[in-house]
Amino acid sequence: MVDFEEDIKNCVQVLLAGGTILYPTDTVWGIGCDALNDDAVAKVFALKQRPAEKSMIILLADARDILQYVAAPPPDIIALVENFERPTTVIYDNALELADNVVNADGSVAIRVTTDPFCKALIKRLRRPLVATSANISGAPTPTVYSSISKGIVTGADYVVRHRQDDEVVSQPSMLVRITDDGEMLVLRG
Repeated sequence: MVDFEEDIKNCVQVLLAGGTILYPTDTVWGIGCDALNDDAVAKVFALKQRPAEKSMIILLADARDILQYVAAPPPDIIALVENFERPTTVIYDNALELADNVVNADGSVAIRVTTDPFCKALIKRLRRPLVATSANISGAPTPTVYSSISKGIVTGADYVVRHRQDDEVVSQPSMLVRITDDGEMLVLRG
C-alpha cells in the first residue's frame, strides 16, 4: 500500500507535468489538476465530458491565499472563511492568475479553503491551487466513496491516489455561497 507521503510525491510529479489526479477531498472524491494550467484543466473537462462553460471549484490550502487569486475580496474574507463550520465553497468575482478555462465567463471563480490534511499537504507541496470537481461524468450522480467511481474516470486519470480508497464514510458536497457587494451571504447550495 502506498503511504500518504508517497501519494503526495506522485501527485506533485503528475500535476507539474500537466496531468490529472483522482483524489479524496474534504468532501467527495475529486478529479484534480493544476488550476494555473489551461491544458490540464481542458483534460479534466474532457475526462468529465463536461461543457467548458461550466466552471469548477478551486481548492486552496490557506484562507490568505484567496488574496492572490481574487481581486478585491470582501475585507473580512479571511476571518469569515476560517470560521466556516463545514466545507464551504465561495463564489468570488474578479478571479486573478488562474487558468482562463477554470474561470467562469463572468469572471467569477468558486474557491474552497480545504481543511483536509491530504489536500492541504498536496496544495502546499505543489505551491499552486488545485482543481476539485466531483469524480463523475457530467450529469451522472456524484460518487460518495471511491468504490462508486466509474471505471472510466479511474482509468482516465493520470494518477489515482490510494490514500482513503477504503474509506466508506459518506461525505456531502460542500455548501456553496456567494457574498454580495454589501457583505450578505447568499446560500446557493446548502
